[in-house]
Amino acid sequence: MDNEKQYGSRDVAAAAIKMALTVDRHEEKSLQAELLKSGIRAAAVDYGGEFITSVMKIIERSVVSAKREGVISDSHSEEGAVAGAAREALSQIMPKAIGLNVGGKIGIARYRDHVSVAIFFGIGLLHLNEVSMGLGHRVV
Repeated sequence: MDNEKQYGSRDVAAAAIKMALTVDRHEEKSLQAELLKSGIRAAAVDYGGEFITSVMKIIERSVVSAKREGVISDSHSEEGAVAGAAREALSQIMPKAIGLNVGGKIGIARYRDHVSVAIFFGIGLLHLNEVSMGLGHRVV
């Protein structure tokens, strides 16, 4: 245990960002397994839709995905940590996304008491997209 590397908020945030940037399910699962070897649990979920009407669904998907993949347990404090971090990440994207469609991926990572949620979205109409990333962190 003494030789085990200790990870902090920066490392967990980087893991969440990497999960949000995975291209497909295969890459996602591969990265998830690699992170788990380091003791970092992670999950990712795709999302797309109109931003304003989707905020609650994005937060819900973050929590459900984190529970399904074993990143968090079924407790109020852990669910609240993921929901709060997701909401923070969304607030960083909001200025660009209001009134437009978004699509992309949500990445969640946890190491001990550090939880991070990264959201990477294409924002816009048709092929005229802007890209944006939001990142939130909480301690459980």
